[in-house]
Amino acid sequence: MSHPDLQSYDFIVINSSGGKDSQAMLSHLVAVCDMLRVPRERLVVAHADLGRMEWEGTRELAERQAAHFGLRFEVVSRSQNLLEQVRERRRKLDGKGKRDAPAWPSSSARYCTSDHKRDQIAKLLTRLSREAGRPVRILSCMGIRAAESPARRKREPFSHDRRATNSKRTVDVWLPIHHWSAAQVWAEIQSSGVESHPAYALGMPRLRCVFCVFASEAALMVAGKHNPELLAEYVEVEREVRSSFKRDLRLAEIQGRLLAGEEPPEVATWEDAA
Repeated sequence: MSHPDLQSYDFIVINSSGGKDSQAMLSHLVAVCDMLRVPRERLVVAHADLGRMEWEGTRELAERQAAHFGLRFEVVSRSQNLLEQVRERRRKLDGKGKRDAPAWPSSSARYCTSDHKRDQIAKLLTRLSREAGRPVRILSCMGIRAAESPARRKREPFSHDRRATNSKRTVDVWLPIHHWSAAQVWAEIQSSGVESHPAYALGMPRLRCVFCVFASEAALMVAGKHNPELLAEYVEVEREVRSSFKRDLRLAEIQGRLLAGEEPPEVATWEDAA
């Protein structure tokens, strides 16, 4: 199918990071819904705010992108930021005698995504269900593309979310631009006339967290050059928790190279193993 039966959903939640993929998805979805005469009142743009962990101005940009199309904008967030959570995780691991266990998120412990994004969006779905006052159908849309990584390539473009579904709501997940290329994403953004985040002009291929454990060394160098104060804070936490930011790379090394005057290389890929 080219798209689900969009008319059948009470709410279409558009997950927006403020980045290029969710921005292109937003523009594309509005056009599709308008064509199918789905009322824009059913569309809700949701932003999981990561606070200082994400690039400056991201939340405000996501709100402006939603406002461009006249859509409802909702912000959700976790009271504890990632660095606070990493410190707490270290304390808990130490309490269990696991002093050598890594404290930072990783591919096998991706709590940054679950705790700060997915679980926060789930709270919004609960709120929307209560707002309706009856059982509802919700379509959660995400700007995940197959070309971004092998793991994302395996994602089904449409699926039923059993975890989020209960007696008060039925939740499906749709990846509208799963098959798109980066060129298609930028073409959609340019045709929409909506601004994108300036971090892309600095050489970042993705937005979201300034320092991501899945980012390549080159991407971390670019991020560190333009966010030296935040980098220093990450380095301090890295020291406190006795655990390197990435399994094979410490942010202290990135900081040292930048302080020595080394310029970041061009970011060829986001992930080291991409």
